[in-house]
Amino acid sequence: MKENVSLQNLNTFGIEARARYFQTLGDINELNNLNSLPFFLENRLILGGGSNILLTKNFEGIVLHNQLKGIELISEKDNEVYIKAYAGEVWHELVMYTIQQNWFGLENLSLIPGRVGASPMQNIGAYGVELQDVFSSLEAWNIEKQQIEIFDKAACQFAYRESVFKNQLKNKYLIISVTFVLKKEAKLNVSYGDIEKTLQNMGVQTPTLQTVSEAVVAIRTSKLPNPKEIGNAGSFFKNPVVSMQKVKDLMQMYEHIPNYPIDEHTAKVPAGWLIEQAGWKGKSFGTYGVHKNQALVLVNYGGAKGQQIKELAYSIQEDVQNKFGISISPEVNFI
Repeated sequence: MKENVSLQNLNTFGIEARARYFQTLGDINELNNLNSLPFFLENRLILGGGSNILLTKNFEGIVLHNQLKGIELISEKDNEVYIKAYAGEVWHELVMYTIQQNWFGLENLSLIPGRVGASPMQNIGAYGVELQDVFSSLEAWNIEKQQIEIFDKAACQFAYRESVFKNQLKNKYLIISVTFVLKKEAKLNVSYGDIEKTLQNMGVQTPTLQTVSEAVVAIRTSKLPNPKEIGNAGSFFKNPVVSMQKVKDLMQMYEHIPNYPIDEHTAKVPAGWLIEQAGWKGKSFGTYGVHKNQALVLVNYGGAKGQQIKELAYSIQEDVQNKFGISISPEVNFI
């Protein structure tokens, strides 16, 4: 265990903050020892890839860096495979591994930052696919009871960028591994967003697992800044879900407002579009601001404080609320 450790290289925003205590978890056999660590029961932060957090101050408890690694083939059926990936695996590397094996299901989720352990917490999603679509079960460590428990899909209570681990069970479990169910043969999903157009630009007439992944990577690279170059956490806000009546009302003023019906009563409106229309796209405040190519991304140009970015987020939320009467919520967790 280490003391007074910098977390700057362990969060994709690149925010400088320090942990009073820091411990790496690299072996499942170490789980029984966690509760004896200082502050672990009272004040802990379980950290994976640090891609979905905004550090606003030093952490005065203990940071546990989940580095559990491994990918295992659990079982195989006629057209299905079940694979287990441990929480410390890099998400994109898992996606690349499944593509190499010619297993379908994760290709649209290429290049999402972070680790496997965060994927069910956020119910990550992109280009028409969500984690819950390929989810079988997960193993999690009950911190209070000091035992491993299994969660199936129903128990996880998945919703749009939500799960039980962000709500009722927040900070009560440590995710150990996730088991996915993938297909050996499947119809590729290329209808969402710009995938089809990007494949055409690539000269691809018959899409494959590899080319769909390459198209998704190309789209994400063109829209989202690389955290290794500019500190960011990807999409900062969730796309709000509003009533169809609200969409109709807004169309009176904004005829071409983009919206994606969920059912006959509700639709998603892109948060990035709302933020851009409110005049925030490309705004810079020296060390931080809103990205010039994607209004959904808040950035640290170098040396920004987490509190400054938090206050920027609040200002954006207030402006969007005042202009459109729509509340947008952060995907990013404030620490």
